[in-house]
Amino acid sequence: MRSCFPDVQSADPQIPAHLTRVGISGIKKLVKIPRTEGRPIILVSTFNLFVDLPAHQKGIHMSRSHEVLQEVLEELEKSVEESDTMIEDLCSRISRKLLERHDYATRSEVHMTGELILPKRTPVTGLPTQEPYKIIGRSVSRRTEEGIETRKMVGAEVVGLTACPCALEMIREYSQERVQRRLVEELGLDEEEAEELARKIMKKDVFPMTHNQRGVGTVMIEVPDSYSVNIKDIIRIVEESMSAPTYELLKRPDELEVTKRACRNPKFVEDCVREMIRRIVDEFDHLPDDALVIVRQVNHESIHKHNAFAERVTTMGELRRELGS
Repeated sequence: MRSCFPDVQSADPQIPAHLTRVGISGIKKLVKIPRTEGRPIILVSTFNLFVDLPAHQKGIHMSRSHEVLQEVLEELEKSVEESDTMIEDLCSRISRKLLERHDYATRSEVHMTGELILPKRTPVTGLPTQEPYKIIGRSVSRRTEEGIETRKMVGAEVVGLTACPCALEMIREYSQERVQRRLVEELGLDEEEAEELARKIMKKDVFPMTHNQRGVGTVMIEVPDSYSVNIKDIIRIVEESMSAPTYELLKRPDELEVTKRACRNPKFVEDCVREMIRRIVDEFDHLPDDALVIVRQVNHESIHKHNAFAERVTTMGELRRELGS
C-alpha cells in the first residue's frame, strides 16, 4: 500500500512572518545556448532560484524549484537547433514557471552565471586564442491581477587593462625636464631653445609610460520581457571602454602592442564607466526609457594595496537626457 507523507511545508509556522526570498542556490548545470551559425555554445552555469514565502506557510517545496529548472533546460535542449533563446530568456522562462509551480508565491527570482569562451586573435602575430568572459542573467516575475509580469536582466563581467593618466603626465613632464637639462648641459642651448626642442623630442620620439591596473568592467541591463540585448555587444562595449584588452596568449610583439595601446589610451576608473555609459546610449537606442542600467568598474591597483571603484546605476531615459541624446 502506498504511503502518504505529511505535507510539513504547508503547515502553519510558529512565527507568522513573510519571507522575501527562499530557495536553492549554487546549482551547477550544463546549458546549451543556440548560435546563429555553427554548433550551440555549451556553458557550465550556476543557478540560484528563489520565491517569496507567505506568512501562513512554514516552508517552500524546494524540490519543485529544481524540477522546474530541469524541465526548462530539457525543453531548451530539445529545441536548441531552431531556438533563439538567450540566457536572460532562459531565466525568464524559469522564473515564470516557478510561480506556476509555487502557487502560494507572489514573486520569483532567478540568477544565472556562466563562463562564455570566445575565439580571438592576438593583435600582431594573429595567433588564435580563447578568451573567457563571465556572463550574467537574471529574471524577476511577479504575480499581478493581469497575470505574471516579468523583467529580465543580462550582463557581462570583462577583464581588461587600464593605464593611469596621472602617472603618465608626471612621467612625461619629468622626462621632458631631463631632456631639456641635457640639451642645456651638453649642447649649450639656452633654456628657451632647450625647452622647445625637448617638447618636440618628447612629442615625436619618446613613448610615455605609466603604471597599469587589471580592470574588471561590468554592465548589466534590465528590460521588460519583450526586449532583448545581445550579450556580445555588452562584452564589446566593456572591453573597448578600457585602455586595452587583455589576452590569454601573447608573444613579445603582441605584448608590446598591448602595452603601447594602453599607454596611448590612459583612463581613470571613472573614465571607463563614463565611456561605457556613452557606448550603451549609442548602441542600445531601441531600449525603453525605463530600462535599468548598472555600470561598474573596479581597477586592481598595481602601486596601491587598495582598488579603485566607480559605478552608475540609472535608467536609459536618465542617460539619454543627461547626454543630450
